[in-house]
Amino acid sequence: MNSIKTVLLLGLLSGLLLAGGQALGGQNGLVMGLVLALGMNFFSYFFSEKMALMSSGAERVSETEYPEVWERIGPLTRRLCDRMGLPMPKLWLIPEAAPNAFATGRNPSHSSVAVTAGLLELMSDREVEAVIGHELGHVLNRDILISSIAATLASAITFVARMAFYFGGGRRHDDDEGGSPLAGLAMLILAPIAAMLIQMAISRTREYGADAASAKHAGGPGAMIAALRKLDSYAHRIPMDASPATAHMYIIQPLTGQSLMRLFSTHPSTEQRIERLEALAR
Repeated sequence: MNSIKTVLLLGLLSGLLLAGGQALGGQNGLVMGLVLALGMNFFSYFFSEKMALMSSGAERVSETEYPEVWERIGPLTRRLCDRMGLPMPKLWLIPEAAPNAFATGRNPSHSSVAVTAGLLELMSDREVEAVIGHELGHVLNRDILISSIAATLASAITFVARMAFYFGGGRRHDDDEGGSPLAGLAMLILAPIAAMLIQMAISRTREYGADAASAKHAGGPGAMIAALRKLDSYAHRIPMDASPATAHMYIIQPLTGQSLMRLFSTHPSTEQRIERLEALAR
């Protein structure tokens, strides 16, 4: 099922790139959109993991790099992987004060788990284990490829929309060659919204599955419930500087803006997630 979703996501976002290219440049723009879509599909499959980690400013954690962090999360991650039947992922540290985490990669053999410095500072060992169990749940359920590709292609679509602001306003010389001012304005407004809607449709239900995996393999539902409550509390107190294109990858929504941003939330509410975990506990 996730393979079908991945193909669907690539097709939908590629279609947006093609439509954007045609709107901005007519037939020539359509050809450029096709080239960009093909290039982005290849790039996002093989390099989306690196792009997500670079975007977050993550730094590698190992026995020789940040050894104090490795001592805390390395052994527990290995234990969780043994329970879940997963290979050990690469571990990363994000220099952010807000507690959060995400997983990325194209399959369990090429996966990474990143945690923020704030997560390690503010969470107990039991809660850290629950959070990493959640991220490994995404790896186990093979959600990470969809998430990583969505981040990369959403970034590309947003880039095309911004280009429309500069190049979409020229005079239309004929139906095949030119772009129109209205087309440029439409791309500027609608493309980021379309990208977020696609992310929202694919991302929301994945969080429940990852929460359940953590409850099963990382100390029961209580540990995950405690972690979610603390994550939600600090998300409103400590802002996190995360790109809208990668916000859906984190365990909890890092963007705390009000009004329209709530319409494009890629996560179920924390209350809904806790209710499901409490049902598991019962």
